Amino acid sequence: MDSGRPTKLEFSVQMSCESCARSVREALEGKPGVKSLSVDVGTEQVLVESSLTSAEVQKLIESTGRRAVLKGIGGSERDLGAAVAMLSGSGSIQGVVRFLQLSEERCLIDGTVDGLKPGAHGLHVHTLGDLTQDCLSCGEHYNPFGKSHGGPADTERHVGDLGNVVAAEDGRASFRLEDSQLKVWDVIGRSLVIDAGEDDLGRGSHPLSKHTGNSGERLACGIIARSAGLFQNPKQVCACDGVTLWEERDRPIAGPGRSKATETPSAHL
Repeated sequence: MDSGRPTKLEFSVQMSCESCARSVREALEGKPGVKSLSVDVGTEQVLVESSLTSAEVQKLIESTGRRAVLKGIGGSERDLGAAVAMLSGSGSIQGVVRFLQLSEERCLIDGTVDGLKPGAHGLHVHTLGDLTQDCLSCGEHYNPFGKSHGGPADTERHVGDLGNVVAAEDGRASFRLEDSQLKVWDVIGRSLVIDAGEDDLGRGSHPLSKHTGNSGERLACGIIARSAGLFQNPKQVCACDGVTLWEERDRPIAGPGRSKATETPSAHL
């Protein structure tokens, strides 16, 4: 997976004056991975073209003391579709992973998952969007061509095999991947699962190596739902519970502190 291609990220940022905009520009301009940006105080919009993860760009913006909300993500070519999965699991594990079809051949996966044990964790798209038994009812890896399990760079792999993401000492895995087999239009309605251990990419000696990568139990999961691309999310008030965009920003993305009504991907599009 190659993560170097820039994408466009649309943020709403709390700004009320030109000095606010200047602070945001200074936080982003010239930073490695930031190709271009535009800041509009009137609409409180910041558009960044970058090869950084959305979480890294948001952190740079919020280093100015202003809150930011990612509203859309897009590529340089025509709109081919975007999706999002809200992950939640045992304990404090929660995360957001976005999918963007950059071209017919390339899909971007941009995500942040918190609450993990430090180290590598297998990441896979599973066949079913069924959470009735939590992650156990998500089915097997998405594998429409009946191949053996492998790594993301392998020809012989499940389409849903996305390899490993690595959590730092603080338990956060922030990643930006590109994949040549995954298509947004094929995975909407399916599920995304992160596992307890490292995926051996089908190269291990364990009997499960060629089936699941022997990456252990399923820690967290979420249904992959269609989401907004660039300039497709006019939301200022969350329709599900009436809170403003900024009140929504301060709520946890999943788990305690969110009602059942807001624990859906549509609440964060």
